Amino acid sequence: MKAVANSSVLIALSRIGQLELLSRRFPEGLLIPRAVWREVVEAGKGQPGAAEVAAASWITVYAVKDQNIVSLLRTELDEGEAEAIALGHEQQAEVVLLDEKDARRAARRLGLAVLGTVGVLIWAKRAGLIASLRDQLDVLQTQGKFRLSAAVYEKALRVVGEVES
Repeated sequence: MKAVANSSVLIALSRIGQLELLSRRFPEGLLIPRAVWREVVEAGKGQPGAAEVAAASWITVYAVKDQNIVSLLRTELDEGEAEAIALGHEQQAEVVLLDEKDARRAARRLGLAVLGTVGVLIWAKRAGLIASLRDQLDVLQTQGKFRLSAAVYEKALRVVGEVES
């Protein structure tokens, strides 16, 4: 499965020590545009995700060819999001990893499937790679400083059967 990632998913999973889940979910590897590399590895040097992404042999950096799509997307999104969506479109990726609502909406308008950090954790729970989704979501919010609405939190737990009656 060909997948493209934006910064937010890489950083969030790195902050909770779960970046490797992406290599398990996407065994063929993950593509990231140059803007995401710059944001996570270069500008983010010393921050969560920088060293992990730089060392991940399963992540490949690609240059986006169609800068027109990037320019159009930049009217409403940041550079990393715009390039991730454009690269997903160019590479005919099966999924683009995005967390931000506006970016997810833009990707869907282009016909791209979207998966976020919570979706990756749900997959990991179902695959038996993590013992408790609740624990991971709690760590994601506290250590990862990840904003997650109560509705999304409860829905995710319900999907994997971790809701207490």
